[in-house]
Amino acid sequence: MTTTKINFKAGTRSSKLARLQTRAALDRLETCFPDCVFEEVPISSPGDRDLATDLRKSPPDFFTQDLDKQVLSGELDCAIHSAKDVPDPVTAGLDWFWLPWREDARDVLIRPRGKSVESMPPDGKIGVSSERRETYCHSRFPKARQLPIRGTIEERLRQLDRGDFELLVMAGAALPRLGLQERITEWIPATELIPPEGQGALAMTFRDGDERFQRLRRLFVKSVTFAAAGVGSAGACTLECLHALQRCDVCLHDSLLGHDLIGMLPSSVRCIDVGKRCGQHSMPQDETTYLITRFARRGMKVVRLKGGDPGIFGRLAEEVEALDALALPYRVMPGVSSLSAATSTTGMLLTRRGVSRGFTVMTPRKEGGGTGSVAADVRLQLPLVFFMALAVADEIAKQLVADGISPKTPASVVFGAGSDQSRILTGTLDDIAARIEQAASELPGLLIVGDAAKYHYTNWGALEGRRVLLTASQALQDKAADLVTDYGGIPVCRPLIELKTTTEALARIRQIGNYDWVVLTSPSAARCFGELLKSAWVDLRSVPKLVTCGGGTSKELWSLGLCANIEPAADFSADSLLKTVAPLVQPGLRILRLRSDKAGPELAQSLRGMGASVDDCLLYRNLPVAHAEKPDFDVAYFASASAVEVYDKQWGAASLKGVFVVAIGKPTLAVLKKCGIAADLVPPEATVESSIEALAMHFVRH
Repeated sequence: MTTTKINFKAGTRSSKLARLQTRAALDRLETCFPDCVFEEVPISSPGDRDLATDLRKSPPDFFTQDLDKQVLSGELDCAIHSAKDVPDPVTAGLDWFWLPWREDARDVLIRPRGKSVESMPPDGKIGVSSERRETYCHSRFPKARQLPIRGTIEERLRQLDRGDFELLVMAGAALPRLGLQERITEWIPATELIPPEGQGALAMTFRDGDERFQRLRRLFVKSVTFAAAGVGSAGACTLECLHALQRCDVCLHDSLLGHDLIGMLPSSVRCIDVGKRCGQHSMPQDETTYLITRFARRGMKVVRLKGGDPGIFGRLAEEVEALDALALPYRVMPGVSSLSAATSTTGMLLTRRGVSRGFTVMTPRKEGGGTGSVAADVRLQLPLVFFMALAVADEIAKQLVADGISPKTPASVVFGAGSDQSRILTGTLDDIAARIEQAASELPGLLIVGDAAKYHYTNWGALEGRRVLLTASQALQDKAADLVTDYGGIPVCRPLIELKTTTEALARIRQIGNYDWVVLTSPSAARCFGELLKSAWVDLRSVPKLVTCGGGTSKELWSLGLCANIEPAADFSADSLLKTVAPLVQPGLRILRLRSDKAGPELAQSLRGMGASVDDCLLYRNLPVAHAEKPDFDVAYFASASAVEVYDKQWGAASLKGVFVVAIGKPTLAVLKKCGIAADLVPPEATVESSIEALAMHFVRH
């Protein structure tokens, strides 16, 4: 079967550096999307032709202008730029995003070959091309003469070498891309010279509304999180919100928040106050909305932290609509509003048996700051929300129609609100009762009547709201859930196995100094190994050489402060491990092989066959975890062979019919086949990160 390739014309500046970095980026895009072919089209821009204008005085689109015009005209499908060259805001009619593959963002100092920075004459000539670098040089080299410099990287180096300058200041990222890293004399710490935000990064621009590139972008952007801070203090914030704050890169927050909550942000997070008080705005709403979309398109994890609940008088709709217009993913976390705090904590309960069966919430404030009517006829137009009403929905609908509400008024039911099984049923007042009966859901639901019921969030993430069953042990659940959420999926966390370490392994690890090597062949083994090292109070300096079969296990060791000494270069498997260590094994080499109860003794036997002395030790057992009910899901992710066995025993292979199945690696794939389950996807590496990324990539491609 032949597959038709999709061809794209991608513009780039015509310099050697631009073409090299563009081709490298396009090659990686073709790897992600093998059905796509990106043709590199070199085009000059004013900044390439005009070598006289000082860059400190050049227009914002000096290096992008001609490329922008051809993208807008349709001659090009997209363009690749150095991110720092893209004007902010971009040219009208264009959309954009940053690619994730970045070089070191720092600046560098370059002297003629063989000369140090210290040997430069005090009044030497320095080539600079920005006010930022000019300020730095004034501080570090106060007597030096600063002169503007233009041209390609190679041309600037030639000017330096022929004596036009004694020193150059430029972006360090350019040199490795050109294979000229040996010309770097000194890297400037980012604390001394703060790099521009886009330095070292590449940006792709395309026509606004081009669905092809909006879809492609889904793989490289993270879901914006609208998080509820609650009211008053951090104590009213949900754990889900705190977790989002601890993972974010940028936090745009309201003013009326407790300082204790803002203080929980990691020091690396960029924190921006965008709050509004009555009659006072620290930032206009349109600027806040723009910042959200700008940081999201840079691939950053953005949290928009709102006081109370974001959906109650929080201007949430305006910010969500801006993301919808760009097809950028987002998610919303509910929280404790001042409505709850003012009533539930004071005794003025809005619902009290025998006193009140409901309440109305509204504001007299109109758009623009005026005051609107709060009369009875206006109140009747407000949305209606009914709790515990599904069984009598037909009766409610008849009463509302009798009161003059149109039978075609939108109506929706939210089943299991806030859970990973949440579902929305939509209809109108005259048919919602029949739809509820047909759905036959056992989940509790809220009935919403009014124009509010016709609005629903759109999921623009790579996973497009698919529910992903995560069967891994508890140790992997958080990491897997975060990745699924970042790609716009709904994590359905149901660990099917629990890892229980053994007393035998603890005893062996207490004597770890007796071994030359320790062999670990899974991330789970690495985590259990780390757990027992702590329990045994082992000095990490006494840990012998560590042998792994792949990057996932090695990464897990690195998180423990340990480094894998030996691992295969490719084909991460036990066979590859044996081939890698075969030339290194000497007779009498003492090896501790730590494994799960599912791994088997074959690897230890093979190492003994090479002449090593091997203790084959059971590190942990896989214990089944039972769940009362099978949840609904669209994708099943199996991170171990044990999880497959538990699933098959608990719910049966037949329950996976029509479900997309992901197996983390070959052992898991083998057990799936044994159970009669076909896997739809096996990631290139046996790690959670590779698995969820491959899953997201699959759905973006298809």
